[in-house]
Amino acid sequence: MASSEKGAGVPDDATEVRPDFELPEAMTGRASPAKAAVGDEPVFAYIASLPQPQRGIAEAVDVLAAETLPNLHRAVKWGMAYYGVGEGWCFSCGGFAGDVKLMFINGATLLDPVPPVVPVGMGKATRGVEFRTKADMDRGQIAAWMRQVTSVPGMGGSRRR
Repeated sequence: MASSEKGAGVPDDATEVRPDFELPEAMTGRASPAKAAVGDEPVFAYIASLPQPQRGIAEAVDVLAAETLPNLHRAVKWGMAYYGVGEGWCFSCGGFAGDVKLMFINGATLLDPVPPVVPVGMGKATRGVEFRTKADMDRGQIAAWMRQVTSVPGMGGSRRR
């Protein structure tokens, strides 16, 4: 599936795939054993490896990112899905025991309103949200944050010369 296509490529009624790893309890510097790789397919494989309900939530985040951001780029880094446009990675989405964390790089300084969650081990300016269910997602607010964080040169927009 090309980056211009929408979604994680996994149907809603897909049979649950049980990961051969345990999801971390929290952001402590250790995440899933997913191998680092750039591109859509590694992210889709990472999302497909998550158990429910984390897989469904991560799929919903991925679909929203694809719908919201033209020229979306994906990668797996540090055991999570990373997203960006232009010249940089802007936010990450990772499955953890009990929830999915969506974290915005430099969210404390770039986003209005500032997301409430301060993650451990992702930098002092990173902020995000946690979802236990898809119903916890405020799609409008999340899309607004995605647009805000990708509009900054060096974070997702073109670098000014």
